Amino acid sequence: MGKNLNVLMKQHPKGWVTEADFEVVERPIPEAGPGQLLVRNIWLSLDPYMRGVMDPGRSYLAKLGPGDAMIGGTVGEVMTSDNPKFPVGCYVVGNLGWRGYGVTDGVGLVKIDPALAPLSTWLGVLGMPGVTAHYGLMQIGKPKEGETVVVSAASGAVGGTVGQIAKIKGCRVVGIAGGKAKCDYVVNELGFDACIDYKAPDMEAAFKDATPKRVDVYFENVGGKIMEMVFGRLNSFARVPLCGIISQYNLTEPEGFTGMRHLLVNRATVTGFIISDHMPYWPGAIQEMAGWIKAGKLKYKEDVAEGLEAAPAAFIGMLAGKNFGKQLVRVGPDKL
Repeated sequence: MGKNLNVLMKQHPKGWVTEADFEVVERPIPEAGPGQLLVRNIWLSLDPYMRGVMDPGRSYLAKLGPGDAMIGGTVGEVMTSDNPKFPVGCYVVGNLGWRGYGVTDGVGLVKIDPALAPLSTWLGVLGMPGVTAHYGLMQIGKPKEGETVVVSAASGAVGGTVGQIAKIKGCRVVGIAGGKAKCDYVVNELGFDACIDYKAPDMEAAFKDATPKRVDVYFENVGGKIMEMVFGRLNSFARVPLCGIISQYNLTEPEGFTGMRHLLVNRATVTGFIISDHMPYWPGAIQEMAGWIKAGKLKYKEDVAEGLEAAPAAFIGMLAGKNFGKQLVRVGPDKL
C-alpha cells in the first residue's frame, strides 16, 4: 500500500498557533474492515473552531492531545467499501480530518452529488459554513424586510453567505471586514449595502454613518472591540446570533466584555449556537441555497492551499484574517 500523509497536533499552542505546534507524518494507507469504507480525501476544510480543540480547556468538542490527528471536514472519493450505502466511486462529505486517506464505518458521512455543485462547495457554501449562516440568520436573527443586518468577518465563508441571504430577504446589510480589497468584494461582488474596514482609523464613525437606523440583527463572528462597537448601536429587541469570536481564540487573556448594559437597555437577545446540534435542518437549507446559487443570487469565494503540508500555514493565516473567502486545502485530485 502507499503512504498516507497525516497532520498531527504536536503540542498544545501557547497563545498564537505556530507551525511548530504541528507535525506532518507518513503512515500506511489503512485497510477497511467489515462494514467499513476507505475514503481518499480530496478537499479539507479549515475552520476557526479547530483552534478551540487545540487547547486543553472545556469546549463543545472533544479535545486533542499531543500526537492526535487534527480534526476537520472533508470531501472525498470512496476507494474500497464493505458498506452498501457508500459504493466505490461515490463522493462523500464527512469529518475524516487532516489526512490523505481515512477509514470509517459511514456514521456521519453524507453522499453528495458532484453534478449539483463543485465538490469544494460541500465544505463551504453548501456545507457547514453555509448551513451555519442560514440557520443562524433565519432561525435566530429572524430578519424582517427593511431591517438592518450587520455581519462581522463579512468576506468569509459564513459572513459572506449571511449577508447575501439577508439581501435576498430585503434587508439593509452592512459588513465588517479587514482591508479595502475585502470590503470592495463584499459590496461590489456580494451586494452588501456597505462594508466597514475595521483596520481603518475612522472605523467607528464610518460604522455609525452606515447604520442610520441602528442595528436590528448582528451576526457575530469575531468578538472583542468590534462586538463592543456594534452592541452600542443595537436597536430595541435586536437579535444577535453568536456564531464565533475569532479575535479571541489566540489570546491568553481574552479581552473583557463591557457591553452588558446595551443588552439590558435594548432588551436584546444573544443566542450562541453550534450547527451540529441541528442536523435535521441541513437538507432543506442546502436545497434552498443550491437553488440560489443556480439562480445567481448566492456567490462564494474560495481560498485554496495546495497539499496537506500547506495546511498548518493556511490555518494560522486564516486565524489572522489573511484568507479571502472559504479556506480550503486541496488534498488530492478529483480523480486518480
